[in-house]
Amino acid sequence: MALMITDDCINCAVCEPECPNLAIFEGEEIFEIDPDRCTECVGHFNEPQCQLVCPVDCIPEDPDRVESQEALQVKYEKWIGESA
Repeated sequence: MALMITDDCINCAVCEPECPNLAIFEGEEIFEIDPDRCTECVGHFNEPQCQLVCPVDCIPEDPDRVESQEALQVKYEKWIGESA
């Protein structure tokens, strides 16, 4: 499933440069994650990098965007193919 950033975000911006899919961006009030680009770092890393660096632990899985590991892999391969 894609990840999301909750209202607990303190806008520290440490997560944004860690995203290999450029899915994290500065929203109107807090940072946000584009669920169509988020692969939970599948294809790049073993763990979501944004979750590892977040100092307030405000990046949970998005319950409205349930995706299997296989679906995340397909999404990763789509982004890699489009950027090649």
